[in-house]
Amino acid sequence: MCAGCAIVAASAATGFRTWLQSHHFGWLMPKRMRALTIAAMCAAGLVSTVGISGSTPASASAKGPAHHAAAAAK
Repeated sequence: MCAGCAIVAASAATGFRTWLQSHHFGWLMPKRMRALTIAAMCAAGLVSTVGISGSTPASASAKGPAHHAAAAAK
């Protein structure tokens, strides 16, 4: 995971926690808020680590120079 992905994931989890707090839900007790915060941080960490790939796969038109030479020879 790159540092940028980690920062975005942590800020998204923090934003989710802030949104929950600002809506004053009746069922959201401190113990549940702590559990939701931990779950949000874990989910954000997993998504940024496993769900998002840091590299882009090569497109079909971006093959190596050998492919271009073979295509030109045909």
